[in-house]
Amino acid sequence: MSAQAEIEVSVRLLVAILLGAVIGFEREFTRHPAGLRTMSAVCLGSCLFTVAGTLPLHTDPTRVAAQVTTGIGFIGAGAVLRSGRSVQGLTTAATIWVVAAVGVAAGLGYLILATATAVLLLLSLVGLKVVEDRFLSGIMMEERRTEHS
Repeated sequence: MSAQAEIEVSVRLLVAILLGAVIGFEREFTRHPAGLRTMSAVCLGSCLFTVAGTLPLHTDPTRVAAQVTTGIGFIGAGAVLRSGRSVQGLTTAATIWVVAAVGVAAGLGYLILATATAVLLLLSLVGLKVVEDRFLSGIMMEERRTEHS
């Protein structure tokens, strides 16, 4: 691999870990599981798998992306907990899944797409939480009261 190619791959890996860290910081700051280190590692690892899958000649990088998706599904499943009728961890599992996709995009060299996706994910995690708290919390409390009656 040429020095130029190694620099390009290093930039992809750097972008992946930074984007994973930004999402992980939000999760850590809001006291959710799978925070800074987890999201950074997931994004970096999926990026590296993707880059490594593109290095040999005549390979199909979409096969690597499919395997990353499958593997992340197992990690995400571990984040979901069910207690009675309540399910917790779905947002964490979905966030892990999207962060892996961000890493794959970075690994393929789509750095703007990876960044845009990370920004949209961050906006949805923060912005939609505000919407839930403001507009849906009353509905959810009423449903819980009805369940316990």
